[in-house]
Amino acid sequence: MHSPAVSGARRTALRTLAGSRFALRHANPARLLLAGYLSYILVGWCLLSLPIAQSQPVSPLDNLFMATSAVSTTGLVTVDPGSSYTLFGEAVLLLLIQLGGLGYMTVGSFAVLALARNLGPLRQTTARAAFSLPADINVAAFVRSVVLFTLITELVGMLVLWELFASRGVENPLWSALFHSISAFCTAGFSLFPNSFEDFRADVPVNLTISALSLLGAMGFIVIGDTWRTMTGRKRMLGFTSKVIARMTLVFLVAGTALLFVAEPGIDALPPGERLLTAFFQTMTASTTVGFDTHPIGSLGHASLILMFFLMAIGASPAGTGGGLKTTTFAVLLGLVRSTLRGRRTVHFFHRRVKPARIQTAGAALAFFLGLLLVALFLLSLTEPQAAFEQVMFEAISAMGTVGLSMGLTGDLSYLGKVIIVVLMIAGRLGFLTFGIALATVDEPDEKTDNDLVL
Repeated sequence: MHSPAVSGARRTALRTLAGSRFALRHANPARLLLAGYLSYILVGWCLLSLPIAQSQPVSPLDNLFMATSAVSTTGLVTVDPGSSYTLFGEAVLLLLIQLGGLGYMTVGSFAVLALARNLGPLRQTTARAAFSLPADINVAAFVRSVVLFTLITELVGMLVLWELFASRGVENPLWSALFHSISAFCTAGFSLFPNSFEDFRADVPVNLTISALSLLGAMGFIVIGDTWRTMTGRKRMLGFTSKVIARMTLVFLVAGTALLFVAEPGIDALPPGERLLTAFFQTMTASTTVGFDTHPIGSLGHASLILMFFLMAIGASPAGTGGGLKTTTFAVLLGLVRSTLRGRRTVHFFHRRVKPARIQTAGAALAFFLGLLLVALFLLSLTEPQAAFEQVMFEAISAMGTVGLSMGLTGDLSYLGKVIIVVLMIAGRLGFLTFGIALATVDEPDEKTDNDLVL
């Protein structure tokens, strides 16, 4: 027979457990996503801090920065991964990149599906928030297809890069191929090469392989699933969201490549074919937010920097591995401007009416992005007085868009500057509205949304 004290402690523990389960079930999905990604970062930070992970001493803050950059699939680095970490440390970074690229809810949900046949309501709701899924998509089937497609694509990419790297004399080509295949598909931009892919600037097969992996990850799993169902005859044509993503991605790639080809003086002396390839790769790396480069970013002219600012801010597409405001958000805002100039009360894009809820979401995302950018620029201007303003702005937008490109400021950031960039990378990985909702003090009831266009 238990004493009253023991019985009281047991009742308290049971009430605490019951309260925790209730709070978890009724927690805002945005907060669950934030907590999930923070847990990944914390574990990665601890592993990278182990002596076995470091080939040379790395400070605790730099380990935190690297873990956050890997989980957020950003690619900004304060130390060189290839020379600062051992094979174990590089493997930790690669695992964090894979987890961050797949997404917090994808990994957990896939583990649940491996043991059970369905997902609970909480996981389904949070997964929809994580991937911005419309209501007509089955979450369990979506999660399975995401994991399967990711692993197959990364495997094919690894095999192709293995052959390419081996023929070009790259040290340890198999490991390098695996690392860069996952990093490219997850649009992480981490590279074992000290100058990214600048040594491969004229290498067409390597450029196209990295670009293909990055584009597949950035365009999003909704487009991939839609395309597969259309090719196999289960759908007659691509959905509206997929059409918007495909067309906007193509427009950005073509227009960005043409503008860089004409406007960037740093590539004028290159042969025409190499110049075109360099312009394309820089456009691709900014618009997909992958963060690799074949031309030194710090040497770009002002006109090219403005173009890069725009491409990095818009970023990739929803339900993909990239960051930024998203191509669909830009499409809605573009439709809003066009409809307003024509005096229309409703917003249309590609001859389809956009629901007011989508317009509100797009406007709020842009406002939160600009507000966060303004605060970040103000703080970074105080903490990094030695840096030029364009360097500070490039660094902030790159972190918020989880791009990973830098004009050389990352390694010279102050203590507080690194902390600010860490916060920006987390916000960029969650999505700006999701990050804002996660920080809100009051939970708002969920509202039903249409399945017309995913933002």
